[in-house]
Amino acid sequence: MSTPFRWIRGLALLALAPSLSAQAPLSLGEAFRRADVLGYGNRVASATARAADARAAATLRGILPTVRAEAGWVRSTDPLATFGFLMRQRLVTPQAFDPASLNFPAARSDVGTGVVLEAPLLNVDAWAGRSAAGHAAAAAGASAEWVATGSRLDVVRAYFGAVLATEQVATLEAANIAARSHVRQAESAVANGIVTRSDALLASVKQGEVETQLVAARGQAALSRLQLALLLGSPNDTGFTLPVVVPRHMDGAGDTATPAARADVRMAEAGVAAATAARRAADAALLPRVNGFARYDWHDPRALAGGPSMWTVGVMASWSPFSGGAELAARRNAAADVQAARAGSEAVRAGATLEVQAADIAVTVATRALAIASDAVTQATEAHRIVGRKYDGGLAAVTELLDAQATELGVRLAEAKARYDLLVAHAMQVRAHGTDLTTMAVALDAADGIRE
Repeated sequence: MSTPFRWIRGLALLALAPSLSAQAPLSLGEAFRRADVLGYGNRVASATARAADARAAATLRGILPTVRAEAGWVRSTDPLATFGFLMRQRLVTPQAFDPASLNFPAARSDVGTGVVLEAPLLNVDAWAGRSAAGHAAAAAGASAEWVATGSRLDVVRAYFGAVLATEQVATLEAANIAARSHVRQAESAVANGIVTRSDALLASVKQGEVETQLVAARGQAALSRLQLALLLGSPNDTGFTLPVVVPRHMDGAGDTATPAARADVRMAEAGVAAATAARRAADAALLPRVNGFARYDWHDPRALAGGPSMWTVGVMASWSPFSGGAELAARRNAAADVQAARAGSEAVRAGATLEVQAADIAVTVATRALAIASDAVTQATEAHRIVGRKYDGGLAAVTELLDAQATELGVRLAEAKARYDLLVAHAMQVRAHGTDLTTMAVALDAADGIRE
């Protein structure tokens, strides 16, 4: 960048920070925390995982015993019922066997109170179903984790996309000021008869092109902040301060030295385990079930829990080897689900391997692109300076000067974009390797601010 251009751009960058000084600073780490809690996708995924946990807990009903209390009032003139009431209430007397009383009993009431215990003793399908639900809950948890890492990657893009937009606005503002200066110089030269009117017109056209880019960049900067706010779950809150320059140096930001198992791979593996357990449950549905029960009862004509108590215990076995073929269909369906889950898991693993390779290549390409862009900035800045001195000495036409300025502006915008591309490539690489993006956020937060 030519010296005047550099100073103007620096002042524009410095001017942007005070304009936001009343707003709360937002670090990348804090943006991650907001997105984790308030981001729409994360909230949906988290709720889905909690629902899966609840479904897994519900399967305990076929494993743990149940206890319930019962109470009821019955009044009847049915001979069998009334005599049963007498027996349960322990009120049978010799007169109760009078044929007239047995055939035509008076209305009698019974208040029954009971406590019932039911205990599954051997329900193999329930245990297999419990295992399937547990693996399904683990898959939902891993899915929520993968959604969270994707959300953080989106936050990196949006956060530094807004930073890039701010930097580009500052660069274009500096270029617009310089272009206006060239227009004034050309108009002065026209007035002095040094150049023709066409030079001033060309300078004005170039300045208009720069101003058009500036207007578009300002709109993009506003939109970028809205996009970031949406990812953070607060679409109407853009009152935050961001860095004004995309960092160039990110020591440790792309560290993938200790990759963990990717959440999407763990999700697929848990899906296979859940399908396998569900198949076992379908097979176990053909086995006998054994359940136990116990009752403790009271019967009285008027009061709850009145009268002498009584108890009953028992064990019941049931077996349904064939119910219209439903069990066989369930087994076939479960076997197909296992095959589908295994194929899906293999696809996820293969896709993860490809994604890692693509991310590594993207970082290599972006690193080289940034180096080339940085060299181009140095070269274009020097070329602009040389042409400016030639123009001041009357040895270059204004079109040559304007072309040199446009070239420098273009490569500076491209260099800023190359820094952004490298940063995003690093973030994609970190996620592809299954490494936590929090480490990257710490490194980037340490590198933010105005840096030249």
